[in-house]
Amino acid sequence: MTITSSNPAPTVAVILSGCGFLDGSEIHEATSCLIHLARHNINYRCLAPDITQADVVNHAQQKPASESRNVLAESARIARGQIAPLAELHAEKFDGIVFPGGFGAAKNLCTFAKDGPNCTVNPDVARIIKEFHAAGKPLAMCCIAPVLAAKVLGTASGGKGCNITLGNDANTAAAITKMGATHTNTTVTQAHTDPTNKLTTTAAYMYHANPYEVFQGVGAMIDRFAEMLRK
Repeated sequence: MTITSSNPAPTVAVILSGCGFLDGSEIHEATSCLIHLARHNINYRCLAPDITQADVVNHAQQKPASESRNVLAESARIARGQIAPLAELHAEKFDGIVFPGGFGAAKNLCTFAKDGPNCTVNPDVARIIKEFHAAGKPLAMCCIAPVLAAKVLGTASGGKGCNITLGNDANTAAAITKMGATHTNTTVTQAHTDPTNKLTTTAAYMYHANPYEVFQGVGAMIDRFAEMLRK
């Protein structure tokens, strides 16, 4: 499948990591991102790595399930089937990139859920973050997904560092610091922007929040993302 962008409105890539907050993309966050992008008349294309999930969780029981699922196939549920493999994504064809959260971001896009600050990042995820960052194109990440920026752009990995928010959890903030990034505390309805890196983040379900609060926070993040897209 070849990805192209010919519309005059901005076109961004939305990176999914499965379907379900315990082992994939958090569905409220993912759909909130898509709705707020549409509100700003921003075109989007969903992509996901074509890999096996790190694990599968029975969400009714919140217990591990003895089965295997594919991240791309599961992400297609959120994208209504309109999805492409992440390996096909290159920064020159898009104007920005958005990462919803959910444990899939910390399990399938990287290994932060298991390894903390010593995590590794999926090669295609690391590549595209570096590509978009080097091209000066904006990035937006919510919930646990900002750990991807901290790892890839942090000084511990040879980058110049970045400033993100994951809410106000001290332990997670300490992990961010170990990766050579800076953490800023925010509330669930706020977004935080690092203008130097054209990076905007919001805590979302890093808080025990209700869906409307998460929707507001994601909206604030996409508002800032849209401003950066059009500068």
